[in-house]
Amino acid sequence: MAKPGMAANRGRSPISIFVVLGLCCFFYLLGVWQSSGSGKGDSIALEITKKTDCTIFKDLDFESHHNNLEISEPPEVKIKVFEPCGMNYRDYTPCQEQESAMKFPRENMIYRERHCPSENEKLRCLIPAPEGYKTPFPWPKSRDYAYYANVPYKSLTVEKAVQNWVQYQGDVFKFPGGGTMFPQGADAYIDELASVIPIADGSVRTALDTGCGVASWGAYLLKRNVLAMSFAPRDNHEAQVQFALERGVPAVIGVLGTIQLPYPSRAFDMAQCSRCLIPWTLNEGMYMMEVDRVLRPGGYWILSGPPINWKTYYQTWKRSKKELQAEQKKIEEIAEQLCWEKKYEKGDIAIFRKKVNDKSCQRDSTTMCESQKPDDVWYEKMEACVTPFPKVLSSKEVAGGELKKFPARLNAVPPRVANGLVPGVTEESYKEDNKLWRKHVNAYKRMNKLIGSTRYRNVMDMNAGLGGFAAALESSNLWVMNVVPTIAKNTLGVMYERGLIGIYHDWCEGFSTYPRTYDLIHANGLFSLYKDKCKIEDILLEIDRILRPEGVILLRDEVDVMNKVRKIAGGIRWDTKLVDHEDGPLVPEKILVGMKQYWVGSSDSSISKDS
Repeated sequence: MAKPGMAANRGRSPISIFVVLGLCCFFYLLGVWQSSGSGKGDSIALEITKKTDCTIFKDLDFESHHNNLEISEPPEVKIKVFEPCGMNYRDYTPCQEQESAMKFPRENMIYRERHCPSENEKLRCLIPAPEGYKTPFPWPKSRDYAYYANVPYKSLTVEKAVQNWVQYQGDVFKFPGGGTMFPQGADAYIDELASVIPIADGSVRTALDTGCGVASWGAYLLKRNVLAMSFAPRDNHEAQVQFALERGVPAVIGVLGTIQLPYPSRAFDMAQCSRCLIPWTLNEGMYMMEVDRVLRPGGYWILSGPPINWKTYYQTWKRSKKELQAEQKKIEEIAEQLCWEKKYEKGDIAIFRKKVNDKSCQRDSTTMCESQKPDDVWYEKMEACVTPFPKVLSSKEVAGGELKKFPARLNAVPPRVANGLVPGVTEESYKEDNKLWRKHVNAYKRMNKLIGSTRYRNVMDMNAGLGGFAAALESSNLWVMNVVPTIAKNTLGVMYERGLIGIYHDWCEGFSTYPRTYDLIHANGLFSLYKDKCKIEDILLEIDRILRPEGVILLRDEVDVMNKVRKIAGGIRWDTKLVDHEDGPLVPEKILVGMKQYWVGSSDSSISKDS
């Protein structure tokens, strides 16, 4: 018996076969018609082929461009263009201007300290370079020569003519390496120090020069692998610090007055005063106590000049024997209270060494500082008190921790990290940070092959963290000013333990330097850090002030922040480009690479450009 569905299937089969055959014939005929050349599709394809340029492009740019597009803004929003300031502002230093300084008391050098303009008084224009400005000589030639047009001041060549600070020759200044207390030259002076202080073996890496002049001491220490932080006030001797930085030597505008120095405790292996004219015995020895705070246990203090060798010079100095003898005696009494031992005195030089701990100190009636935070010093009043040594268990232990000799100490775990004194930083995270910055710096060098060469001598890291950027860049061709913002984690002590130098600073204010003193400026996460503190444009204008013409900017931050920064930078005469993180476009952190255009002011306030 047949199933009901079988008959129906047999009935439809011929019809289905007929439909399939019909469709096959239709598509066959359609294909023949198109292949004959009569179809429109073929004519279109032929036309496109005729118009196609088959040239091979050899210079394709394979870099990601999704963040290199112009920033999309509503039509009514325009980029703000910042105009040049007048030529009278060419050496403008916002917080150390002479005009504002004269409003403050002379007592204890208060008028030479930082006095910054209010928000309404801030200068929001571009500081011009002087006519004839040139890129400084490369290191090491810059140590000995600077273009007159860059620092056009001759007063020091007259006032210090017999002391060989600086000489004017044609269109350049020459720095013979002399100084008030080293007439035979800085090298001979340092050789004498090295007969007592172990400068040659890497034990001494960081130094402080108080009242530095044109920083020849620091300049000649560099070839011995010692980094000196030099400072001098902006005073009647024009442009001392400006000369130092033009030479490629670390320096800042500063003074020992009433405010603590912007450096952490136990920072420097060596400090010196070479006829710096600081009144060490005044205010109960407060200035010596401040030097003691920043001097590492086991560090050295050098005093050359008054009152040392007073028996020979008292008539030249126009002071009495009795007065000078009493002054030297007082200095030595203060040194004893600080646990400094005099190791050397000959001619014009006396050398003291700070003991490695306080186990053998005799501190009769010494006032000890009550503050438990000797590194929190920004705008803090200096006091006539002694900073205690960190506690030790034995008389041989170095207070605060013993350091390896440089260069081993550069990447060794710093004592502050090993002892858990930096919240959130462990030995493991410190090592990872070093590894990360080596990777970042390698990426920077691929972007700009001149990084690490003598082209960029004076380098600044505006938010230095643990110093990984500077450590990865370490080279005799350059030095890095590591800045720790006052609102960031306090890590500056770590950097000094690594053998790096740096300073505390609040980027809502002007930095203590002259215009055009840095060749390369780097910042990581700085604008996110200051997002709710002050205006982005003010920080960018300050970067522009201290950056040399044709200097380089490397700014790393979140993409939204970088887009805002780039828009403002468009009105500051920078050529910029926003590029991806080295790990690819999906990483939200981006890098703004920029160069400050070359332009100079002129006497008629117009602007001159170099094509």
